[in-house]
Amino acid sequence: MEGTIFDIKHFAIHDGSGIRQTVFFKGCPLNCWWCHNPESQEADPEKYMRVNKLEGKEFKKEITVGYKTTVDKLFETISGDKIFFEESDGGVTFSGGEPLMQANFLYEIIKKCKQNGIRTCIDTTGFASIKTIEKIAEVADLFLFDIKLIDNILHQKYTGIPVDEILRNLRWLDENKKNVILRFPVIPEITNTKKNISEIKSFIKSLKNINRIDLLPYHNISNGKYERFKKENKMKDTSPLSDHEMESLKSEFEEIGFIVGIGG
Repeated sequence: MEGTIFDIKHFAIHDGSGIRQTVFFKGCPLNCWWCHNPESQEADPEKYMRVNKLEGKEFKKEITVGYKTTVDKLFETISGDKIFFEESDGGVTFSGGEPLMQANFLYEIIKKCKQNGIRTCIDTTGFASIKTIEKIAEVADLFLFDIKLIDNILHQKYTGIPVDEILRNLRWLDENKKNVILRFPVIPEITNTKKNISEIKSFIKSLKNINRIDLLPYHNISNGKYERFKKENKMKDTSPLSDHEMESLKSEFEEIGFIVGIGG
């Protein structure tokens, strides 16, 4: 069985506990205005021309982003960091893109990790069939689950898909007592509005078993990627929130009883 990935980050300290390896899957059903990995959106490998300049001369090289790999080959790479996972209470995180788009491949690589004592985490938009959620939840240790916008019309506008299925999947994970950390991307004037924050707080207060949320500050360090891949950057002139604004938002979520982190 093959899957398509576009990057592997070793010795990551985010996306879960301890020292981690993060595997980035290619392909995403969403098209979020603020996407930090625009190269992850297309399911197939993509090419771009990298131009380096030296002493007035240009040197061009065609670069391919994304490649096919097998479960065994990917596990060989993952297992190379196992000693660091064991010493730091870490593991491997499958991110993207959206790893649930490649559900069968994801299931097999998680199962192989589980059989070999490596803990796994899924960084997900939550957009998948309930059958996929149930299948992956059988083997995954942790879900990092995005919650962006509650209003269905706004969610469709800013991500390209409706929100109903995502919220349904989140409720299923909560009702079945799966290990979930919520993630809220704080996007100026889009997700960071009084109305949306009020609706999100109201929704997550109704959850019975999930009690942690990480606030992910918007940043514009991906502007160069949009130029490189010739993709429209709708957020290029947007400024990040201040540290003070993030701390104030953190306090709001703490007031409803959640454990709150900034970043993650």
